[in-house]
Amino acid sequence: MTTLSGPAAAAEGPFFQLTSTAFADNGLLAKKHAGRNPANPNCVGDNVSPPLAWSNPPAGTRSYALIVHDQEGRNGLGVVHWLAYGIDASVTALPEGAGDGAFKGLVGGKNILGQGSYFGPCPPKTHGPHHYVFTIIATDLAPDALAPGLTMPQLLEAIGSHAKGAAGLIGRFGH
Repeated sequence: MTTLSGPAAAAEGPFFQLTSTAFADNGLLAKKHAGRNPANPNCVGDNVSPPLAWSNPPAGTRSYALIVHDQEGRNGLGVVHWLAYGIDASVTALPEGAGDGAFKGLVGGKNILGQGSYFGPCPPKTHGPHHYVFTIIATDLAPDALAPGLTMPQLLEAIGSHAKGAAGLIGRFGH
């Protein structure tokens, strides 16, 4: 998260931002936020999505989409850890654990496992910490406009010209 100060901040005013009480921007994610998969020795966590909050959305926002993506995953091909969309504009936060797939008020897209829920980080032990980019996108779409189960490319195409703005936050995780 970039913070403006001085005359630039006064000129810009409040900006759309995404934060978490669980980690600072570019901070380390706790082990509980890492993925859990007994078949994968790199998945050492509890698979609990971190709490997220956003503020100062762009005018005309009707819904939000959330993407959690590891661009370093799969040797640079990327890994989608969570797609959630159809989040009503009146919602300004998701509590810890909201990515369990049962949380009301969001629609799940397909993560790396093809599931509509959060799947936490599982970087190889031979890598350094990966950077997990949390992006909240404000849209002018109605919350029920998109079908469940979209992939990231499908979601981005469906949002297209309906995107009003975005805010991001980076969490790092490694062994």
